[in-house]
Amino acid sequence: MKGFLATLALAVLWLATPLSLSSVSAAEVINSFRSAVEVERDGQMQVSETLDVQVEGREIKRGIFRDFPLTFLDANGRRADVDFEVVSVERDGRPEPWHSESIGGGIRIYTGEQDVFLDPGRHSFTITYRTNRQIRYFADHDELYWNVTGNGWRFPILSASADVTLPEGAIAEDVNFFTGPQGSTAHNARVTEQGNRVDFEMTRPLAVGEGLTIAVKLAKGVIAPPSASQERMWFLKDNLDLILGFGGLAVVLIYYTRAWLAVGRDPARGVMVPRWDPPDGLSPALVNYVDNKGFSGQGWTALSATALDLAVKGYVVLEDLDSRIIIRRTGKALPPNLESGQQALLDNLGGEGSQLVIDKANGVKVQKIGQKFRSAIEREHRGQYYKANVLYIVGGVLLSALFLAGIVLFGKLHEEAIPLIVVPLFLSVFASILAVSIGKAFHRHSSLLVRIIRVVVFAIIGVVAVSVLSGFVAMLATSAAENEQLPLLVAITGIFIANFVFFFLMGAPTPLGARLMDGIDGLRQYLTLAEKDRMNMQGAPTMSPQHFETLLPYAVALGVEKPWSRAFEAWLAAAAAGAAAAAYSPGWYSGHSYGSFSDRIGGFSSSMSSTIASTIPAPRSSSSSGFSSGGGFSGGGGGGGGGGGW
Repeated sequence: MKGFLATLALAVLWLATPLSLSSVSAAEVINSFRSAVEVERDGQMQVSETLDVQVEGREIKRGIFRDFPLTFLDANGRRADVDFEVVSVERDGRPEPWHSESIGGGIRIYTGEQDVFLDPGRHSFTITYRTNRQIRYFADHDELYWNVTGNGWRFPILSASADVTLPEGAIAEDVNFFTGPQGSTAHNARVTEQGNRVDFEMTRPLAVGEGLTIAVKLAKGVIAPPSASQERMWFLKDNLDLILGFGGLAVVLIYYTRAWLAVGRDPARGVMVPRWDPPDGLSPALVNYVDNKGFSGQGWTALSATALDLAVKGYVVLEDLDSRIIIRRTGKALPPNLESGQQALLDNLGGEGSQLVIDKANGVKVQKIGQKFRSAIEREHRGQYYKANVLYIVGGVLLSALFLAGIVLFGKLHEEAIPLIVVPLFLSVFASILAVSIGKAFHRHSSLLVRIIRVVVFAIIGVVAVSVLSGFVAMLATSAAENEQLPLLVAITGIFIANFVFFFLMGAPTPLGARLMDGIDGLRQYLTLAEKDRMNMQGAPTMSPQHFETLLPYAVALGVEKPWSRAFEAWLAAAAAGAAAAAYSPGWYSGHSYGSFSDRIGGFSSSMSSTIASTIPAPRSSSSSGFSSGGGFSGGGGGGGGGGGW
């Protein structure tokens, strides 16, 4: 029995031993990290890093990657860009294929190929590269402050060393070194100096996230200082983003300001006085077109006012039948000088007795008629009363896009900082949409109740929007500050704001348009005056059915049909108007018999454009979807980075 147990114990021990050895051998580590640094007289450096790596096919399958920062802090604490060029990559003493990609603030070098996997075991990788601007120039000395290994390796480093070769005849005045995690001032290394060579060697392994940083103090003149022209080139390279950002902002502002002074300033407005006729005999559609600097409500308000005007003049009759409206042509002969919009509407009606039914079933037809109606007016009057100066806005947008593209293509803005452009763009678009919506919501034509409701709605939307957007802005500003790109964010945001502001400022009325706007404002005031104020106006016509009907289409075009209808209803109710007037019923309109006259006529007039718009079919959606010595620490200085396997 004892023999059996002894045999069993030996078997278990034999089985356990290879498992234990296998567990140890499966650890992927960097057995040694040897860096040979050659410093040249002009400050350039050639570095060869040789890594003895245990490969087990876990993280390291095809090879290793090495991350290298392309910025460092100079003697003045400013972030500077460094030059970097890969000279060669070798594996096990033979040239090895490699490729690189940009990462945030640096470059990543991959050894090996996508389809070639390494055999398990120890492999040696050597990466040789040249770099510049790694020397820090102080007033009384110069310094090489160099992060040898980097603190970003994903594997422990069992042994690390750095052999620094200075220019011929140079001797280090002082040396220092720091080991451990980022910010550590531990000194777990030893240094050997011989002539122009300084050798550093770790006295303990480096865990994941730890590194070796060295500092070598040099006498002034050992390393040739940069020339004035080289310093200028470095300055341009270090600050290209800011030059493009703030330079672009200045150019865009100058462009827009000059353009606005040339074409965007509104002409001086005259004195507005109440009047009871349209200026220059404008049609109701043109009153709407001039007043809104283009059509309001996608042109359906102007079309409704035109239909009412034609009805009042006897060329059509209107029927309000709950869910549809009928415009029927009468036999009255047309005058030779019809306004272009009126002519377009009548041409699509046809001859006497023909009709246009406005409902869901005829939505496509109504849409086409609306397009012809708007095109006829715009073709005849575009640019006559108001100039949007779109070409100037397009020029500003293209100029802005040119500078923003320069920041992305030629600056040092990396992909992690793309939100510096995307977020201001989003905020500008959001602000533009919100501003337009608010502008329409608080249009002076809206009733008091509608304005109050919209104030409440936009207040709620504003609170939510400000809360959300402030969070976005805070995160973006924090990220920009961490990457030292907050000034760039200010410049980019300024470019977007300039485009946003001048989008609304660039358009301007023509002198004729400004004069007509004064007259239209006077007509609006007359239509909304109280009856007693209207009667006190010298030369004002007396209210009558004819006077009311003549100005009703203009009241619709200006969005004041309800107060104008109520004024007429008040006149009808007055004893002085007489029984005949009180029985007034327009022959050009038939509709609901319930409610007051102002409710019937005013309500129909105000809802006609929305009724027309509701019949238009919704657009079809696409079927596709897509969518340094003293004061130093581990991890400081030039060099650095880290690496891993792939």
